[in-house]
Amino acid sequence: DVGEIYSRLLDHRPVIQGEIRYFVKEFEEKRGLRELRVLESLKNTIFETNEHVLPKCEQAMHDSLNEAFKRLQAANDMIHRRQEREHEERKLQADKLTAREEKRIAHWEEFMKEQQNKQAEVDEEHRKAMERLKEQYSEMEKELAKYVSF
Repeated sequence: DVGEIYSRLLDHRPVIQGEIRYFVKEFEEKRGLRELRVLESLKNTIFETNEHVLPKCEQAMHDSLNEAFKRLQAANDMIHRRQEREHEERKLQADKLTAREEKRIAHWEEFMKEQQNKQAEVDEEHRKAMERLKEQYSEMEKELAKYVSF
């Protein structure tokens, strides 16, 4: 009898074990339902994303990328045309500069020839003037020699 009294008054293991089993069972059921609802919600979200959102995003991205690609191509074409124009302008400027340089060189050569001709003319005039002066001085010396003999 004492064992039975002891087990009823002091040994609470069977009752506690029952309570623990009940608590675990309730917790797992509620948790399981809650997890089931969360998983169902995730499944619906993933399905919606795969079926509706993802194709819309892909289409929008495809359209945006196509538009951006077209704009980049247009900008690239404009840059190439601009570079070609600048290259042509530089070539034209270089040709003009070369033509001016050649013209300047030709003008300089003509100027130098003209200067040489003028120098030759001046030298010739100087030589003739020197001859005239020599003749004049020799005449004057002859005349002076006539007067010295008196």
